[in-house]
Amino acid sequence: MTKIAQRRGERTALVAGGAGFLGSHLCDSLLADGWRVVCVDNLLTGDRANVGHLKRESRFDFIEHDVIDPLALKAPVDAVYNLACAASPPRYQADPVHTMLTSVTGAHNLLDLAARNGARYVQASTSEVYGDPLEHPQRETYWGNVNPTGPRACYDEGKRAAEALCFDHLRLGRADVRVARIFNTYGPRMHPQDGRIVSNLIVQALQGLPLTIYGSGEQTRSFCYVSDLVRGLRALADVADNPGRPINLGNPGEFTILGLASLVLEMTGGRSALVHEPLPQDDPQRRRPDIASARETLGWSPRVKLSEGLAPTIDYFRRRVAANLEPAAAE
Repeated sequence: MTKIAQRRGERTALVAGGAGFLGSHLCDSLLADGWRVVCVDNLLTGDRANVGHLKRESRFDFIEHDVIDPLALKAPVDAVYNLACAASPPRYQADPVHTMLTSVTGAHNLLDLAARNGARYVQASTSEVYGDPLEHPQRETYWGNVNPTGPRACYDEGKRAAEALCFDHLRLGRADVRVARIFNTYGPRMHPQDGRIVSNLIVQALQGLPLTIYGSGEQTRSFCYVSDLVRGLRALADVADNPGRPINLGNPGEFTILGLASLVLEMTGGRSALVHEPLPQDDPQRRRPDIASARETLGWSPRVKLSEGLAPTIDYFRRRVAANLEPAAAE
């Protein structure tokens, strides 16, 4: 059992997956607003360097733990954010059974912890629940087009099952649960080799390597800068009335992969050629969120344009490339 000291009147948030790309930025945001933060991460895809700058922060605690196993805390928590799962296809497909268990068993354990504490619970779900969508843009009412037995199913179906668990807990009155469906997010602290398109293209451009384009490159994505996404998660957690339904969080700006590659080359000054590879199985052709619910319910919409967000992201990767892709120094 882990003991976390808590001062009277202090609010405590548990962030599962808190040493990951997105989780570490969420920890920063909560601490800046006066929360005490318990960061839980098994470090399979997270990185201690992402939270290294917080090691002397008295209101920050790090616990190395896998959410597949129940977590016992002596001190109460007021909010639970579940971001515990690898999000890039190469990483979640490397151990698909663990990915599925992280999504389902991990959510079950964290929902139980939230219920015992009377804590508000935020589930980081994903646009992948829509699969290769037949509806465009994707609204929360769309049930999706997911291959339940394909190589991406461990993540897609794991997140769908986690959503079912969340709404069962909400209907039964066990926990105040909110579910965010997150669309492609990017920014500093992404792992250079995590296999996502933004990090792949930037690192290849900085190294002078050919840029890998899967398929024709005409498939589309919508890219949300990390500060906007964290602001959306915080808004979802803080809104007084439970939405009672999933909420899309993402930037509705839609770009082809070829368009992204062109912008990356322009902003890095790279001259790399493009190399086309076969499109991975079940890779979505079009992806764009309808964020009407987020605007209406949370008063949230993204503020950072793609070119504005790519600038600090490229600077981050430039430092990583200069350091031979070794773990980044604490910022």
